[in-house]
Amino acid sequence: MPDVERAELESAMAADMRALAAASEQLGRVFAGQHELGANDFQALLRIMVADVEGAPLTVGRLGSSLGMSSAAMTYLVERMISSGHIRREPDPNDRRRVILRYDDHGMEVAREFFGPLGELTRGALADVDEADLATAHRVFGILIGAVRTYEQRLTSG
Repeated sequence: MPDVERAELESAMAADMRALAAASEQLGRVFAGQHELGANDFQALLRIMVADVEGAPLTVGRLGSSLGMSSAAMTYLVERMISSGHIRREPDPNDRRRVILRYDDHGMEVAREFFGPLGELTRGALADVDEADLATAHRVFGILIGAVRTYEQRLTSG
């Protein structure tokens, strides 16, 4: 019976992950609509932030590859996002020949203003969850993200 329970738990977690992804995607649409951003604009902002938090800031080329956009389309998107104050280019501190993309002050302000209340709701929702459970959940999220990224690499690398 334990194998059935584990399979059911894994299935429930996969369903939870899909539900979280769908809810997050909808929230992204609301944000994009409120700030007159296209879907690719929002995805670019999201990917820039995730990469930055992970310590692997994106170049224009890597961002374009991850979005599946041509070089010309990517240049247009980046120029538009720089003009609107959402992002900026800066020299890569590890390789001065490369340029990386970062949130600009205006972009951070807009993101904090929109997503700050979600952070407060999340902290409130997790207030009764002990640190050990939070650490376990964080580890599980990391494992799931790794699995999704591995699958995506398999699909796009050949």
